[in-house]
Amino acid sequence: MRSAPTILHLDMDAFYASVEQASKPSLRGKAVIVGGLGPRGVVATASYEARVLGVHSAMPMSQARRLAPNAAYLVPRFALYRSISDQVMALLRALSPLVEPLSLDEAFVDLEAGGTAWDERSARLSGTKLRADIRAVTGLTGSVGLAASKMLAKIASEQAKPDGLVVIEPGTERAMLEPMPVRTLPGVGPATGDHLRRAGIHTVGEIAEAGEDELVRLLGKAHGHALYAMALARDDRPVVAERETKSVSVEDTYDVDIHDRVRVGLEVQRLADRCVRRLRGAGLSGRTIVLKVRRYDFSTLTRSETLRGPTDDPAVVREAAARLLDSVDTTGGVRLLGVGVSGLADYTQEDLFAQAAGGAGEETPEGEEPETAPEPRPETPAERRWPAGHDVRHAEHGHGWVQGSGLGRVTVRFETPGSAPGRVKTFRVDDPALEPADPLPLVDDPPDLLETTGTRGTPDVPSPPRPLEA
Repeated sequence: MRSAPTILHLDMDAFYASVEQASKPSLRGKAVIVGGLGPRGVVATASYEARVLGVHSAMPMSQARRLAPNAAYLVPRFALYRSISDQVMALLRALSPLVEPLSLDEAFVDLEAGGTAWDERSARLSGTKLRADIRAVTGLTGSVGLAASKMLAKIASEQAKPDGLVVIEPGTERAMLEPMPVRTLPGVGPATGDHLRRAGIHTVGEIAEAGEDELVRLLGKAHGHALYAMALARDDRPVVAERETKSVSVEDTYDVDIHDRVRVGLEVQRLADRCVRRLRGAGLSGRTIVLKVRRYDFSTLTRSETLRGPTDDPAVVREAAARLLDSVDTTGGVRLLGVGVSGLADYTQEDLFAQAAGGAGEETPEGEEPETAPEPRPETPAERRWPAGHDVRHAEHGHGWVQGSGLGRVTVRFETPGSAPGRVKTFRVDDPALEPADPLPLVDDPPDLLETTGTRGTPDVPSPPRPLEA
């Protein structure tokens, strides 16, 4: 392990909910819950105000509504979250070439590899500067952990929440870990935690005291060895800059089980098209088509088919997914469907179009494009859905967001990230003056902190001094 706390872990604070609060002045300081709003929806993120009420991520939305009936419930805006994540990741990459994103709002950074930090003082300054830069660029807060290993840096950032910075100095790790509950360690979930509790092991210190042989007996060889090493604060995993994408997939959970076999087929085709759009957006193609079906009794089936070569042709993926569906019994109803593509490559196999015609080998006339699903026609105002929390613009009242809709009406609060809390108005869902809109920036004029040579820094936080060369 390192002799200095030069591995940084950043975790943005209640990311989705914080973005929504930053963009909606009327929700600041209030309970905000983001996730699927249907009967089977789950919480993606809850603001800290909602967490005080007992709401947490992955909780069924129905339970969240019982705990926090007066909270604001919003549908995620992933395009906006990704754009803000891109800004944050750019700041991280200015610190070091070794940045390992774990999700949109979380990443490891090797500060030593970037020459940004080499001891406790320079690491702390880098972390402080990063938090200031994130706030200046995005208006949001993030928590930073600094330690000599990835495991400890992640534990430190959890201790720093919300909006803080914690440094674990080398030599203090064992003393810090010993009183912590076993669930603190990565890989110790509810099942492993219960198994350890039944053996009388409740803290990380007790894991170390139990010894490696006992842990192997309780948990198996691989898990036992790994857990014992973590309890002793041993973690030599490097920060990996690029994680290879292994698959691209999409799935939907339905509020009501689907019993109609025809509709199941149409849903699979729609998911196949969405999957291909995501595949093409990443500049990838794939050989293996995967279908996922969760039935009414929660049993989950997966079927796959491997093609002769990689493709990003929607017709090929639709046909393969349809063939896979033929082998699945959907009697009794379907609650979730998913389509994925794996065996990824950055090129396509052109002759695979023949597979879309059932392997008949028909050629496409030269100069003509293969048939694909027709582009969807634009929705009319009466057909539009108005998801709660999404942006709209009214010809007279300007920019706002949907508070709710139903019974042919849509309620909109008109405000922007930089305005005071706005007024509320209700319209017919087919009002021609009301249109969906793109999100507005959270910060009107964010500073340009990035240059080709690195970061310019912020006026109030100095850049760490570099050591004198020998």
